[in-house]
Amino acid sequence: MLTIGDLGKATNTKVETVRYYERIGLLPKPVRSSGNYRTYGAAELGRLSFIRRARDLGFSLDQVRALLSLSDDRTCDCAGVDRIANEHLREVDRKLADLTALRRELKAVIESCDGGTVAECRIIEALAPSADGRKSSRMA
Repeated sequence: MLTIGDLGKATNTKVETVRYYERIGLLPKPVRSSGNYRTYGAAELGRLSFIRRARDLGFSLDQVRALLSLSDDRTCDCAGVDRIANEHLREVDRKLADLTALRRELKAVIESCDGGTVAECRIIEALAPSADGRKSSRMA
């Protein structure tokens, strides 16, 4: 049996996060020792490891909940798992495209710098709000 601290250390999860996962139902309420301490076994260790890995891969808590629900029924086909994974992959691809566009814009702003003083700095100019309070169009 593991204490909450041991479980946290074994999965690199903060104790408060373990409690949070219990509160929202991702982890079952733990068995309590005679001293009223939370105790965990191999099943909880495996479940928390699954949650951590899924979160490390960027799955949302709702997606993790759905994946756990599907994994709890070992007889169902994996179409639901595939749907969730493909949905997440599309989101990752969208974020990558956004980051690529951001990188291109930032690189262009940096390359427009001619040196000189901060008063003439193209990077500062691009980051500063315009006269009407909005972002500069250069970085929008």
